[in-house]
Amino acid sequence: MAPESTRSPHDRELADSASSEEVRRALEAAGCRYTKQRAAVLACLRATDRHPTVDEVYQTVRQRRPTISLATVYTALEALVEARLATKHVGEDIRARYDGRGENHYHVCDTSTGELRDLPIPYDPELLEKLDPRLVERLADAGFRVTGYRLEVLGRYEQHASTSGSASPDAPASRNASSGDGSSDLPASTD
Repeated sequence: MAPESTRSPHDRELADSASSEEVRRALEAAGCRYTKQRAAVLACLRATDRHPTVDEVYQTVRQRRPTISLATVYTALEALVEARLATKHVGEDIRARYDGRGENHYHVCDTSTGELRDLPIPYDPELLEKLDPRLVERLADAGFRVTGYRLEVLGRYEQHASTSGSASPDAPASRNASSGDGSSDLPASTD
């Protein structure tokens, strides 16, 4: 599929309807209704490499849907998590953050602000075996069945430390934006 900027309006409409059908099917399979509000919340999550809080999602979605309530955003996020269209992450700061990216991937977490972003390196499904070839087997012997794993790299963004502990921006940044406008300042993978 061509990048968004080079696709015709007809192509974008077809992609949007296919995406809407995917979302509708996933929500219905989880016993949840498809609503335009839920689709707007998911679009917000999928448009960023950061993992926003409920309040950040609310502020962003309100720009296009001014009548949406905070309660509706909460309900939409929980339905998206139930349908496995989004993931809920609760960090040390206890605020839940939401991720609309479905495939396995890694994160970087700013421990001073709780900000969670995608780490742009390829996911390695063999990482646990590389760490310890018998790890999964030993865990199984102890009665623990491994179903997956997550990796978060912890640290602090210097920009936050140098600006008297300022928190992340109120609104999620675009996945495709360049550094300096709130998007990911992380280096891209060289693979």
